[in-house]
Amino acid sequence: MANILEIAGRETLRKLDYVGSLNIQLWETLRAMRSALPVIGNRHRWHATVQQMLEIGVDALPMVALLSMCSGFILALQGASELRRFGALHFVIDLVAVGFTRELGPLLTAIAASGRSGSAFAAEIGTMKVTEEIDALKVMAFEPVEFVLAPKFLAALIAVPCLSIVANFFGILAGGLFMFFSTHLSLLLYFRDVLASIQLKDVLAGLIKSVAFATIIAHVGCLEGFRVRGGPDAVGRSTTTAVVRSTFLVIVADSVFTAIFYFMGKA
Repeated sequence: MANILEIAGRETLRKLDYVGSLNIQLWETLRAMRSALPVIGNRHRWHATVQQMLEIGVDALPMVALLSMCSGFILALQGASELRRFGALHFVIDLVAVGFTRELGPLLTAIAASGRSGSAFAAEIGTMKVTEEIDALKVMAFEPVEFVLAPKFLAALIAVPCLSIVANFFGILAGGLFMFFSTHLSLLLYFRDVLASIQLKDVLAGLIKSVAFATIIAHVGCLEGFRVRGGPDAVGRSTTTAVVRSTFLVIVADSVFTAIFYFMGKA
């Protein structure tokens, strides 16, 4: 029993230390964000931010679009198979439109970004740690958070919500194609009903989640990179840990936000 309590206490302290490190890193990044902004910031840092946005957003577009279309088709198909029994096939439109805008669009985008960008952040910074580039930056009076982390964080804050909007469009489009081939409902009427189904609060809920997910992905990936100790094998372990932890935290955050929005809507 004593060993169990000791292990539980040690793991709890480790998790609290990890959460504290994330919060400290977030605060330091927010203080250094000015350097990554256009016009008022350092133009080299802004160029690095734009490059990161291209890697996080543009390079991920084909995968996110295909993933969203497959998910939208599956959601519409499963919804129709149940709603058809009650003569409520038309509500498939509401299911796909609201479901993607509030939940699936941001969540699928975050999982894709976690696998691509979160792992890339951890691998890049971890390699810099192993090759002592981080130490070299400090010797040259460059702040690693400002030089390395701030552009990645700002790029994620911009690119992930934009990817989420793209995911919403392709997921809803897949639902429209399903309705067209199964019920011969024209896409024009379908998108008219989609616009009637989606409310401003649905869009805001999805965007808020996307920003929160982007924050989690960027900071978990970068923190795992900064925590690398040892040789190249440690970089691989940190990359795997970054993907696992960021995906887990994204799903937990999605559950928390969904519960908050649900009870706010009931109030």
